[in-house]
Amino acid sequence: MIDIDKKDIKKKRILKYFIQATKEVIEEKGIKKVTIRNVAKKAGYNSATIYNYFDNYKQLIFFASLDFLSDYIQAMPDYIKKADDEIERFILMWECFCKYTFEKPNIYYAIFTEKLGDHPETLMEKYFQIFPEKLGDPPERLVPMLLDPDLSRRASIASKPLIENGYLSQKKADEVDNMITYIYHGMLTLTINNRINYSTDEAVNKITSHIRTIVNDAICCEN
Repeated sequence: MIDIDKKDIKKKRILKYFIQATKEVIEEKGIKKVTIRNVAKKAGYNSATIYNYFDNYKQLIFFASLDFLSDYIQAMPDYIKKADDEIERFILMWECFCKYTFEKPNIYYAIFTEKLGDHPETLMEKYFQIFPEKLGDPPERLVPMLLDPDLSRRASIASKPLIENGYLSQKKADEVDNMITYIYHGMLTLTINNRINYSTDEAVNKITSHIRTIVNDAICCEN
């Protein structure tokens, strides 16, 4: 992907056109129907122009998916404010993530499960450099987690306060993170493949219940 200075208003505006056009194709036809040609047509440009901004259609999909993700990122800080301690804060982080996941499962599957392009870390960093407003103003300690497209690393960052506050050892925290990410990936994959048909609330309640049980059992084992 070419470098775009966030101060370059013209290029930034055209980039937004392509991202918005990709989002519309995703919403109308699904991720698998995204092509350079149909995105260019919807945006009102020729296909060659897109290659001035993106290396391939997978980068288009990734950027459009991140545009959807920004709603979750901006909601997270307020969502976890109601927590009384680090245990509840950890569970609410996952609950918020699952809420937005199962409202738009195809998008979250694209970002965190399906391989959509090379170096997602670099692409995510570049996206928020160009569009810092999409990140909002989260607490500094949340930024590394919010900017990481690798779910295992995100889980590890989220559980770090449980280790620092003596609730879990590093070994037990790693086990908790693995179990939660496996459950998340499993439910998301089953949803994408139409093997389960839960409403958003049903999916969130079920997976949050599992997370709460896993965390509480792990903490009990440590004490």
